[in-house]
Amino acid sequence: MNQIETGKFISECRKEKKLTQAQLAEKLNITDRAVSKWETGKSMPNVSIMLELCKILGITVNELLRGTRVCMESSEKKADENLIALKRTDENNITKNVVLSGL
Repeated sequence: MNQIETGKFISECRKEKKLTQAQLAEKLNITDRAVSKWETGKSMPNVSIMLELCKILGITVNELLRGTRVCMESSEKKADENLIALKRTDENNITKNVVLSGL
């Protein structure tokens, strides 16, 4: 996760929604200075407001953290790849445990 890229992405999404920093801040009950810090990469949104921020900006938390829009097709492909990798890791761990236990 790159705070600067995420900040630029927040700024782009906010502008697409035709919101000022002050308007976004008001919707989230925070200061416009906090929004400015996100957009310059000096800080990140607090976890407690991420879902609401994403809802307002029309993005997913995954997109927020990556700092870019995620194509659903590539996202599903990546999810499948991650599941396959996890399954392989589990299978390797089971094999190691069997070998170590002498079965």
